Amino acid sequence: MKRAIVEETSVQPLTNRRYADFVRVAAVLTGVLVWCVVWYWQTAVEIASIWWRSDTFAHGLVVLPISAWLIWRKRDAIGGLRPEPIPWLALPAALCGVLWLLGMLASVAAASHAALVLMTLTAMVAALGWRLSRVLMFPLAFVLFGVPVGEFMLPALMTFTAEFTVWALRLSGVPVYQEGLHFVIPNGRWSVVEACSGIRYLIASLMIGSLYAYLHYASLRKRLLFMVVALLVPIIANWLRAYMIVMLGYLSNNEIAAGVDHLIYGWIFFGFVIMLMFWIGQRWSDPVEAFASASAPVIVSRTQTNWAGALPVLLVTAAFPLLQIWIASPVQPFGVSYATPSPADGWTLLHGATADYRPHYQGARGEASAIYQADAGDQVSLYSAFFAEQHEGAEMVTWGNDLLPPADGSTNRLNGPLVETHLGQVRSAMLVRGSSRQMILYWYVVGNRVVIRDWEVKLRLALDRLLGQSDASMVFVVSMPVGVEPEHARVLLKRFVDDHHAALGEMTQLAEKGVLQ
Repeated sequence: MKRAIVEETSVQPLTNRRYADFVRVAAVLTGVLVWCVVWYWQTAVEIASIWWRSDTFAHGLVVLPISAWLIWRKRDAIGGLRPEPIPWLALPAALCGVLWLLGMLASVAAASHAALVLMTLTAMVAALGWRLSRVLMFPLAFVLFGVPVGEFMLPALMTFTAEFTVWALRLSGVPVYQEGLHFVIPNGRWSVVEACSGIRYLIASLMIGSLYAYLHYASLRKRLLFMVVALLVPIIANWLRAYMIVMLGYLSNNEIAAGVDHLIYGWIFFGFVIMLMFWIGQRWSDPVEAFASASAPVIVSRTQTNWAGALPVLLVTAAFPLLQIWIASPVQPFGVSYATPSPADGWTLLHGATADYRPHYQGARGEASAIYQADAGDQVSLYSAFFAEQHEGAEMVTWGNDLLPPADGSTNRLNGPLVETHLGQVRSAMLVRGSSRQMILYWYVVGNRVVIRDWEVKLRLALDRLLGQSDASMVFVVSMPVGVEPEHARVLLKRFVDDHHAALGEMTQLAEKGVLQ
């Protein structure tokens, strides 16, 4: 008959048996981590390299050490418990594997990175069992802060920061002219760039705030409340930081806070705000006795561990890298030539003309561009790039492929409304550089379907490759200089797309035939 005893989780000296139990748990966690890292070496190296080179995700370097320290703090609660593997957790591990595979096929690094961490945590829980995993819930979950994701919030955070800064400046009586993320005050020009978004403050605050809440509060309600505070405080603090920096530059005639030093002022201000948040939070810290009373008794089982229960999860984690190698076979470089559409009625093709503006898309199998002139004399530029057999370095939607090259910091991009055309909805934008303005309509074609969202392009291409279908796709950009009235340019671009919609719709098919030939 199985015997069970109840042991309190209060701190007590480690006996030899308890020490052996802790070492066993530590060995299981280390073994699972090594197993996953070996099979997913490329993804693990990518995550570590991001930690090393990125200021935004440099906190990842301390996530694993902090998690290990938190596990060590639970050594007395671990003592007396043995792993009880859970075979059916191979199912959620398989879902993580599918997410990783889709991320690899579509080159969505954030998806593959998050999937690896989630799969590793799932495998750890499967190997330990519910009792041990419940005791180590927060130390294990803390590893999630090592996932280098969050940059998708950059546009929204930058926009909110710019809007608040302009609003606060006007409230202070400073005249401001704003164009998107750029604004001009009487004695200088300012821009909200990625470093001003506050994403670094936000991620750092969430990680430190969660650790603080775990160590200082025993009740779940207090912990969640402090996490909400840790989420809101850095956002508001960053808005105030941006406003104060611009005001310092304005009041000092740009003698202070106008160069690199404004980043230093920002970190000093952020550090002060975080310390203030912790000082206030300490007033409601729970006493040590509250943690002891909040800990439930641990039911200890001395039955032998059935390690075969961990085998399904380990096999599932090993299967997806092999599947990825089978699907993503290497492709030799090749090029594709195709022609631009013949001019429709009311348009003339200007042979030999070159456009002042050209989008930035690298890794294409083929490109084509042309300039068309309307009867009224207005000129419209058409640019297209064809992608097929996509892989890293030869993808349509990836970092650097956009309307502007990444290094262009002098051009302001103003996103416009969606435009309804005979092809469907397409996106619009206006590029502003000094007195020069360029109106643009652009869209993607994936599987003969017009797509306007980057994430949808990635998802469709990943599914096509997973199902063994062609990933041939195309990006179209039509543009023209803007005169006095931007709406006139947008209407003329829409007319061009409508007049040539049939020929534009066939271009992807014609280019794909060039691949098959």
